[in-house]
Amino acid sequence: MNSKPLYIVIGIVAAIILLVGSCSAGFIGGMVLAPGRQESPSTASDPAPFIEGTTTGPSEDTQALFTPFWEAWRFVHDYYFDQPVDDTLLMQGAIRGMLEALGDQHTSYMDPQEFKDANADLVGYDGIGAWVNTEGDYLTIVEPMNDSPAEAAGLQAGDQVIAIDGEDMTGTLPENARLRVLGEAGTSVILTIRREGVEEPFDVTVTRAHIVVQSVEYEILEGNIAYIRLNQFSETSPDDLHAALEALMAQEPKGLILDLRNNGGGYLNAAVEIGSEFIQDGVIAYEEYGDGARDTYTASGQGVAYDIPMVVLVNEWSASASELVAGALQDRGRAALVGVTTFGKGSVQTWIPLSDEQGAVRVTIARWLTPDQRWIHEIGLTPDYVVERTDADIENDVDPQLQKALELLK
Repeated sequence: MNSKPLYIVIGIVAAIILLVGSCSAGFIGGMVLAPGRQESPSTASDPAPFIEGTTTGPSEDTQALFTPFWEAWRFVHDYYFDQPVDDTLLMQGAIRGMLEALGDQHTSYMDPQEFKDANADLVGYDGIGAWVNTEGDYLTIVEPMNDSPAEAAGLQAGDQVIAIDGEDMTGTLPENARLRVLGEAGTSVILTIRREGVEEPFDVTVTRAHIVVQSVEYEILEGNIAYIRLNQFSETSPDDLHAALEALMAQEPKGLILDLRNNGGGYLNAAVEIGSEFIQDGVIAYEEYGDGARDTYTASGQGVAYDIPMVVLVNEWSASASELVAGALQDRGRAALVGVTTFGKGSVQTWIPLSDEQGAVRVTIARWLTPDQRWIHEIGLTPDYVVERTDADIENDVDPQLQKALELLK
């Protein structure tokens, strides 16, 4: 199944990244959909094509532009009272400030350790076991994993982590906060939580554990309806999903539910392969670059579930790769969407390693479009059947969205 080279993650966010390691590391949040023009961040060696002018060196105008920067650099070294200053930290701070000045929350810098953590194994990690969103001002819990330390500690969807071990996270990038929550199994972390409907923030102590992330969960539900929950778009997800579909289709189900709720995204190639399981031919998605050039991603013709009646479950945390697949199924008339409006992540990022192992920059390089050429960025996908699932529903283990899907398929 995974015959194509994997490119970069497009995420939500980078956002919904796992509090796991690589696109996630301990929590899980979104990731980035991978652009077809760029190598994986682990193998890319020449970022120059993305940086105008770098192939020939700085121009005279650029040198003049940076005169105030070097003046400030000199003043810090000459006058700052606490010497010596750490030049590496100054350099990293300058890069962070430059990227933040773009005003794009998906373009950012990772220092060497953060970049290493962000490229750790997606399958297992030491952390608290929760899917998280790294967009916005604070790290936000999307959903605790089943039987995880996060679930045992009582963390809930929507909880904002405003402090970690007593340190205020105001002004800290949520991605950096996510990395702070990771740690060796058996150790504890104190999270200060702000929860809607609760007047004052409160502390939650969570004991970390080794978390094994299941890419795909599946079963046969009442009425002989097949159910698949896809948790992420990792490198192994297409093979995992293919195997699950083969096992389910052998039981001749009457319908199929694909659950993409709380799935923040993953690899672009994985999204295209997964969409190809349900769409036999034609466009899955477009990727459009700043110069107007466009790449077209089409179905592989190697799927096993082209004809079975199908419903897709989505919610506000379904993002990037999840939206790409759901949007393709909706536009192509292959499946109805049930749930609430999705996150709205329609841009594409690539990680570009910096020289001398000084971390990496994540840069927005394109946007992706559905087969009907819809750009859902900051808009999201509107389900064909809008069905809310309240906090009370979750607390009482009631799932009206799933029930609606079953109703439609029966």
